[in-house]
Amino acid sequence: MVAFHGKQEVKDLYLGRVRAHRAADQLQQNFGYWRRDGNGEFRGCAVGCTLHSSNHGAYEAELGIPRILARLEDGIFEGLPAERAQAWPEEFLSAAHPGADLSMVWPQFVVWMLSDSEWGIARFAKTDKTRAAIERVAEFYGRLVAGDAIAYREWRDADAYAAADAYAAAADAYAAAAAAAAADAYAA
Repeated sequence: MVAFHGKQEVKDLYLGRVRAHRAADQLQQNFGYWRRDGNGEFRGCAVGCTLHSSNHGAYEAELGIPRILARLEDGIFEGLPAERAQAWPEEFLSAAHPGADLSMVWPQFVVWMLSDSEWGIARFAKTDKTRAAIERVAEFYGRLVAGDAIAYREWRDADAYAAADAYAAAADAYAAAAAAAAADAYAA
């Protein structure tokens, strides 16, 4: 899968669409994907204004962008301050060049998200067991980025280990559950 199926015109189409929706004040957080408001006008979130639907998987078919990145775009959009969120869909689509291989963007993001010393989830670990679960999943993603093949069984075991820790330590559940979700997302 390559970004925008290797075609500048595909990128231009979707960038033009999100720019037009932003200019028309149709880009809205916490509204839903793509639907009519009380005045009969269409509005939507980052994904809705890009696709005119709620199907994150359509990013793959229509834009050549992995659906996990569509979900990431959506989550970031909804969590940004309102003014900052307005520019996000355009920035997201602008970041990739037509033909770029985006397959390692999610694994690289997960390594950062789990293990970065300043921003990573590992800093929230309250026990050594939780820290180990997070580090194990980050290690797997690091191996993936390095080009190693990781067996499904290894992903499943990492998921089970991280999930078991999440349930065992309720106070630490947020950090361990994030690690489990990252492993599960790849296994799926």
